[in-house]
Amino acid sequence: MARIFCIANQKGGVGKTTTTVNLAAGLARVGQRVLVVDLDPQGNATMGSGIDKRALQLSIYDVLLESASIVEARQRNAKVGYDVLGANRELAGAEVELVSLDRRDKRLKQALAAVESEYDFVLIDCPPSLSLLTLNGLCSAHGVIVPMQCEYFALEGLSDLVNTIKQVHANLNADLQIIGLLRVMFDPRVTLQQQVSDQLKTHFGDKVFASVIPRNVRLAEAPSYGLPGVVFDPASKGAQAFIEFATEMVARVQTLKPAHAEPTF
Repeated sequence: MARIFCIANQKGGVGKTTTTVNLAAGLARVGQRVLVVDLDPQGNATMGSGIDKRALQLSIYDVLLESASIVEARQRNAKVGYDVLGANRELAGAEVELVSLDRRDKRLKQALAAVESEYDFVLIDCPPSLSLLTLNGLCSAHGVIVPMQCEYFALEGLSDLVNTIKQVHANLNADLQIIGLLRVMFDPRVTLQQQVSDQLKTHFGDKVFASVIPRNVRLAEAPSYGLPGVVFDPASKGAQAFIEFATEMVARVQTLKPAHAEPTF
């Protein structure tokens, strides 16, 4: 049975999509069966996985409106090694259309139930806002992976996200828990980043992943080639860090306990 994780942070520009596609590629590289669900109308995870969002015949939009199944809508790029349920601008319209529909926050969960047995991991790339799309992701997931930069504004955004997760856990999805914080775009030469990293470890303990993703030019270049950095340049420091993170995720999943009464940090 697949483990379903949202990659979420209400702050924009923190590397959610980069984390999603590179973790997916890293997991595929260590032998896991992976599905990436792109829940962002910008479609960056789709394009970053080598799939042209403009040419999609069926997308997550069709799945949420129940006019197609995931089996019909998913695509695979052999180069990256995982399946993708793609998104494009059509998805922005789903926000409005879902409001008046039944089970509007559980539609992705129901669709995923039909393919759960085919995957080890399902990774959901969420938009940087608390919308019906993000809510569908959180209602489907077993846990949330939070990519964050080691900056003080990022700490403020984290408290908002934790409150959101607690509310979803209490009202909509009792299985939801916080899996961990992933430090991304990290530059050890910057004293402030070291200080914030130390604060994170002090406050959140083993909820902070041991893996750290460095600021890396090759990771930044990879999307322009329609590939995750792990595939584009496997020898780069960024790619190696994501492969290490994928290995850590596989180990952490095996030790996950059922969700507590309330997600805690």
